[in-house]
Amino acid sequence: MNKQDREKTAFSTPEGHYQFKRMPFGLTNAPATFQRAMNTTLHGLNWLDCLVYLDDIVIFAETLEEHHGKLDSVLQRLQESGLKLNAKKCHFLKEKTLLLGHLVCQDGVSTDPEKIKALKIGSSITPPL
Repeated sequence: MNKQDREKTAFSTPEGHYQFKRMPFGLTNAPATFQRAMNTTLHGLNWLDCLVYLDDIVIFAETLEEHHGKLDSVLQRLQESGLKLNAKKCHFLKEKTLLLGHLVCQDGVSTDPEKIKALKIGSSITPPL
């Protein structure tokens, strides 16, 4: 967050007056602003080498060598922008992953099986007459 914009996030408590140094996601425009920042950071890579939605970045490739090249490009852009990754939240070299309620793999995109479990269970129950 720019230093001159910090005052816009100010709040007071009995213990003192505070301002955010980083944009909190609770602000109205925070998600849109963050998405715009990610789109700018990964411009030219998004939809070609990776997909980005807020703080989720999925890098896809046909081969391991291609994946390493794309991963390097994405990490370099993030570093140049001063962005950091939380290693605990990173997953590398997964052949399938859950993203926004969908299962994404080499065969395509399908609904997360957990999201439709209740529908499958419910369909085996005979409805009352």
